[in-house]
Amino acid sequence: MDASAILAALERIVPGSGADALASVDQPTILVPAERLPAVCGALRDGPALRFTALLDIVGVDAWPGEPRFEVNYSLVAVDVPARLRVKVRVGGEPPRVPSVVGIWPSAGFLEREVWDLFGVVFDGHTDLRRLLTAEDWEGHPLRKDYPVQVDTPVRFEAPTQVTEEQFRETMNQDRRLRGERR
Repeated sequence: MDASAILAALERIVPGSGADALASVDQPTILVPAERLPAVCGALRDGPALRFTALLDIVGVDAWPGEPRFEVNYSLVAVDVPARLRVKVRVGGEPPRVPSVVGIWPSAGFLEREVWDLFGVVFDGHTDLRRLLTAEDWEGHPLRKDYPVQVDTPVRFEAPTQVTEEQFRETMNQDRRLRGERR
């Protein structure tokens, strides 16, 4: 199923969806306006000719200094066909906002939290949007291209990490114990 067939089936279910096909080398890809995302995703999941029942991943992209700055990519699978689809949404603003798809694919819960944590994209309607990968008191969103790198110690490549023979042996013994091996 190519992008044009998906768009034709989608247009029958959600007239005026605003979705467009994008060129891609690996799988059909469509661009959807943020405000139409829930309607389009619901149709992609429930449409008899579509049946994209599995959400595999949600990935954020920072296009800084471009505008709109952020892109949110959804990887979908129609298990019955089988077929894959990438749905892209481009958003700007501060903070950037996209409607949540947790009501369509419950598996989006952690994926949306990850994108929010790392990029600062707010998913409107998500009921538990909090830090997932960074500490609760973390400031900012570390995968933004303008995020300040805060390294106090210069990186040294000239000297390998040094441990004593006793430290090395203890580490190896602990590892063996965890795996249930004997010495």
